[in-house]
Amino acid sequence: MKIEVNGDVHEISAATVQDALAELGWGDARVATALNGEFLPKAARATTDLTDGDRLEVLAPMQGG
Repeated sequence: MKIEVNGDVHEISAATVQDALAELGWGDARVATALNGEFLPKAARATTDLTDGDRLEVLAPMQGG
């Protein structure tokens, strides 16, 4: 299926947000996620299914001040 990740279209085979993060290289990263503009808590990633055309935003914390 095709989903948009941080503004770029990706072809993925993952069915859930958690699996998509692993497939895209963020499996062990500490990140915040939003699906279709709505914040998605870490605890919900494994049970949240993706559908063709979904928009996933992945944000990593930044250091500095």
